[in-house]
Amino acid sequence: MNTPNHYIAVIGGAVSGSEAAWQFAERGIKVAVFEKNILPYGKIEDGLPKWHVKLRNKEEQKINKKLSHPLITYLPNTELGNHVNFQELLHDWGFSAVLLAVGAWRDRPLPVNGIDEYVHKGLYYQNPFIYWFNHHHEASYKGLAYDTPDGAVIIGGGLASLDVAKALMFINVEKALRQLGYETNLFALDRSIAKVLDSYGLTLQDLGLKGCTLYYRRRPQDMPLTPLDADTPEEIAKAEKTRAKIFNNYQSKYLFNFEPLHTPIDKVVENDRLTGLVFQRTKIVNRRVEKIEGSEYVVKAPAFFSSIGSLPAPIPGIPMNGNVFKINQQDCCQLEGYANVFALGNAVTGRGNIFESLRHGRRVSQEIIDKYGFDRDELVLDNLDGHYKMIEQQVDKIFQSLKSPLTPLQMEEIEKKIKSHHIRTNYTGNIMSWVHQHLPPRLEELIDGGH
Repeated sequence: MNTPNHYIAVIGGAVSGSEAAWQFAERGIKVAVFEKNILPYGKIEDGLPKWHVKLRNKEEQKINKKLSHPLITYLPNTELGNHVNFQELLHDWGFSAVLLAVGAWRDRPLPVNGIDEYVHKGLYYQNPFIYWFNHHHEASYKGLAYDTPDGAVIIGGGLASLDVAKALMFINVEKALRQLGYETNLFALDRSIAKVLDSYGLTLQDLGLKGCTLYYRRRPQDMPLTPLDADTPEEIAKAEKTRAKIFNNYQSKYLFNFEPLHTPIDKVVENDRLTGLVFQRTKIVNRRVEKIEGSEYVVKAPAFFSSIGSLPAPIPGIPMNGNVFKINQQDCCQLEGYANVFALGNAVTGRGNIFESLRHGRRVSQEIIDKYGFDRDELVLDNLDGHYKMIEQQVDKIFQSLKSPLTPLQMEEIEKKIKSHHIRTNYTGNIMSWVHQHLPPRLEELIDGGH
């Protein structure tokens, strides 16, 4: 292999970032992966609910292997816009190209005027809630705590909102069973709450639970649970049938309530706390949502969880097009105004759900849906190959766009700056030893160990 004469900066080390870094490294190019967190796993670790043990472990092992490539250098705890300025990265560091693979971690605001004044005062957003759900069992967790009262309301649609519903049901059902002297755990409930309760001859009512309720502005058959593309009436009908089947399976297993054709339009506040939402009923006309005048009514609940989408967080100096980075080339996602800056994955699509971020890799076949039904793990695993192919195609285009090679002195200057950040973070340079040192305790291991 020839001596590398280009150096690429990849911002974000998770699914898209690690794949892009590995693709460049395989082409003989050095890569520095900047990661704001200790570990590089992104939503695989923090956004994919912790009952997905098989999928999480499989994908994290892939990321470990890719970032272990000898031409890849990992920079943990190094956040763009905080530890490293964007303009500084472009002009002072001297990278051949910068790739933004930062994902989508900012919740799309619930479209009710003034609602965000009540965050953590009755209103909760999906991304930080699932982060808490994944990590609050860890002794070192120091973040915000969440109330998960029975009867909570979820506003959303799609797999992320179903994750919130499942998490709320798991917490409350497990707590209620333990109070009655029945032992269970998250992983047993993930197989089916209904079957667990049946095995004890119990119902939700016997536990004194109402269950949470998901409010959605469309219908089950409209919910984006599969990335099936449909154009003809026959394809549309088939896709709708599949989505309804997946949703009904979820609901029958996890026993949450569902109210379709509702959208929130106003809030109810008492004693500086969100205690209710005003919903308006909707209808679907030519596949579009229309509000029904005069159908408004108030829904009271002990807590409200918003799960209506995720967005990339703005980074100082990076142009935005609404809620996503502003690009001028869809084929290789070049950032507008910059010849050597490119965006990957959710930074372009504005989608934070892992499954949704993979959808433009290739279509999910009807055969896969029929085979796996509502098994999210299998659907995601099947689509990762398509996602990786999409990243490879982007890397090919970016690779062809690389111009003047860097001089040995320029390469050396980049290495010096990298080393200064390694010293700051106490990173020794070995990704696997770093992972072993910092990987948090797994709930499944604590359960198996009898703790």
